[in-house]
Amino acid sequence: MEENHHDESFRDSISTIDAKGKRVFIFPKKPFGRFYDKRKLLSYFLLAFLIAAPFIKINGNQFMMFNVLERRFNIFSFPFWPQDFHLFVISMIIGVVGLALFTVAFGRIFCGWFCPQTIFMEMVFRRIEFWIDGDRAQQMRLEKQAWDSEKIRKRLTKWFIFFIISFLIANVFLAYLIGSDKLIQFIEEGPIENESTLIALLIFTAVFYFIYAWFREQVCIIACPYGRMQGVLLDNKTINVSYDYVRGEGEKGRGKFNRNEDRKASGKGDCIDCKVCVHVCPTGIDIRNGVQLECINCTACIDECDTIMEKVGLPKGLIRYASEDEIVKKEPFKLTTRMKGYIAVLAILIGVFIGMLFLRNDVEATVLHAPGQLFQHEGNKIVNLYNYKIINKTTAEFKSVTFKLVEPKGEIVLVGNPFTKVPKQGITQGALFVKLPENELDGEKTVLKIEVYNNDKLIETTTTNFTGPRSFD
Repeated sequence: MEENHHDESFRDSISTIDAKGKRVFIFPKKPFGRFYDKRKLLSYFLLAFLIAAPFIKINGNQFMMFNVLERRFNIFSFPFWPQDFHLFVISMIIGVVGLALFTVAFGRIFCGWFCPQTIFMEMVFRRIEFWIDGDRAQQMRLEKQAWDSEKIRKRLTKWFIFFIISFLIANVFLAYLIGSDKLIQFIEEGPIENESTLIALLIFTAVFYFIYAWFREQVCIIACPYGRMQGVLLDNKTINVSYDYVRGEGEKGRGKFNRNEDRKASGKGDCIDCKVCVHVCPTGIDIRNGVQLECINCTACIDECDTIMEKVGLPKGLIRYASEDEIVKKEPFKLTTRMKGYIAVLAILIGVFIGMLFLRNDVEATVLHAPGQLFQHEGNKIVNLYNYKIINKTTAEFKSVTFKLVEPKGEIVLVGNPFTKVPKQGITQGALFVKLPENELDGEKTVLKIEVYNNDKLIETTTTNFTGPRSFD
């Protein structure tokens, strides 16, 4: 029994590629059971959120947006500008540390229950496939079947529906990238007016279609780095979808079920070697081999095994959520030192992030000395030229922005219009002159304190340096 459990030969290959390196398609059995029902409810909720998030607005801000081109991000309607990149980085680090903590405690459960790839594959595309092609046996028979009218009809129907869904996913994906307002605008204008956008949409559609029609579970097995991450995060105290090999193998190993047999007296384990857990697995693994990077903790094998155990009159839970120590040593789950360390780091990061959010300004104004420009004399005054930039992160337009020099005494003159407009969630740039009497200068460099007002309401305060001559008569 111990030899069988610790046999590592299965790690030399993966179920989706044969000995010659060719793609092997997996035809999983249609899952059902209590965990699958819970996954369906959660998946449909997450699908609704994923589709609706770029089209929901709170205080004028898109709920979720990742505009990489303009370096503008909205997370839960909270806008991040390029100037807030440090906040965005910290929020991503919090996400990574949180995911690492979750993995250390509960394994790769994120992949099976929350990952968009798994949700779309198992709860959308795979269910459509079950509806059109049938269950595992019917799909395998259809695959070997000649290209007759039935196979052509089923294949074309499935491919067409897959393409339409991939196109819709591409539109939602584009809404996250460029914003839902722009996407709706492009749709209203039509494809002829936005050929480049249409080409991008078709490229995204082709990528999604390729993933869900052909590449499938190989995203989880080959492409996704998270599967490799779990290898260094899991330990004997991590809760995974696990096969209880102590109970399943018994003294003489697993064996077929005989109705009138006393399995305890025969020394056989509770596993009747029906292989239903293998047939239902969406990544094609045998969970009885132990923890594997291909396992996405989808719980399909738990549901199937519990059903079989119930039919043969044996206790459920042969495959269940459990740690290695729970199976071997009967130890219950508890927080380890490593988990406590992750929790402490996560708490510190969240505290820092919240503090930075409170210190963040909705308006940022910078006034910088114009490069290459020297000071000038204007009677008894010294004049410097500056470039200014005002960033409005709010959803309200600033219609009348003015500058006031607080310290020292002097005068600010805007180049052009004396009143500046700043669009909502936009940027305005311009130039201004600062004139100081010579007796107000504090040596070669004088610190200026400038207040920025919108309709007589103070919106920002900034400082800059004023350059003057070295000495005065």
